[in-house]
Amino acid sequence: MAEGRDVQWVEISEGQVGQRIDNFLRTRLKGAPKSLIYRIVRKGEIRVNKKRVKADYRLVLGDMVRIPPLRLAPEEAVREVSDGLRNLLAGSVLVEGPDWLVLNKPAGLAVHGGSGVKIGLIEALRQVRDDLDFLELVHRLDRDTSGCLLLAKSREALVTLNQSLKAHQMDKQYLALVQGRWPTRREFVSARLDRFNAGNGERRVRVDNQGKVSRTRFAVREAFSRVTLIEAEPVTGRTHQIRVHAGHAGHALLGDDKYGTREGARLARELKLDRLFLHSHALTFPEPTSGRPVHVKAPLGETLEAVLARARRAN
Repeated sequence: MAEGRDVQWVEISEGQVGQRIDNFLRTRLKGAPKSLIYRIVRKGEIRVNKKRVKADYRLVLGDMVRIPPLRLAPEEAVREVSDGLRNLLAGSVLVEGPDWLVLNKPAGLAVHGGSGVKIGLIEALRQVRDDLDFLELVHRLDRDTSGCLLLAKSREALVTLNQSLKAHQMDKQYLALVQGRWPTRREFVSARLDRFNAGNGERRVRVDNQGKVSRTRFAVREAFSRVTLIEAEPVTGRTHQIRVHAGHAGHALLGDDKYGTREGARLARELKLDRLFLHSHALTFPEPTSGRPVHVKAPLGETLEAVLARARRAN
């Protein structure tokens, strides 16, 4: 990183008030990794009203932020979004409001860069939507999960939507294909979940009596001879909750390389499924300004629809 002559001075507007300086810089300095942003804040290259600030400083109306020009070394630069990914994301917006949008997240794309991922969905979308001064995730989906993903286009909307999430005012429904015949009477799985390190730095989750209280509602959508299409609604929002709870009930998700079984892998091969069958198909949340409920649905992709068609033929 090197500083040139063209230092920017940015005056903070109402839409940016209350935002942390590090998050503000991530939006302004497209392509800059978090480690670089923290480094230039720590070194005092970022100034607010000509004074040093810490990374958790929250912006005030009228603040003048000094931003130096950056030249990124190849090894630290966030990758430029490819034309293919740009077109995919631009065509994946399901619904957009004045200060929020819901995206049909593609499977296989991490929501954040890092840990060997040069570019995640949020970094790519900030490049695609360079008309927006603010864009942040309201919640997350696993890398291999597709479907409804809510993002905020203003600081105020992010705060309001996060409050709705914490108050359990958002409903998220997922579709999953599991091995075996899910019993129609089994509507809930309640099992405490604990996160642990798998030994290779990978984060995993397991059922543990000392873990956090976790509860998932399940319903059968379509039963086949050896697999079941279920709807899952997480009552709590733990990492990998649906996947671990389904496996704990004896019906692991097909295509799950973390929590799946040999039988599930065999069934996935027979159905020509080459990804995790987990899709966030419906999302309901209160509109951040009016409070009116917003209902959004994300259709299953062609790959998953083809898997279900093969399961029906094999019935």
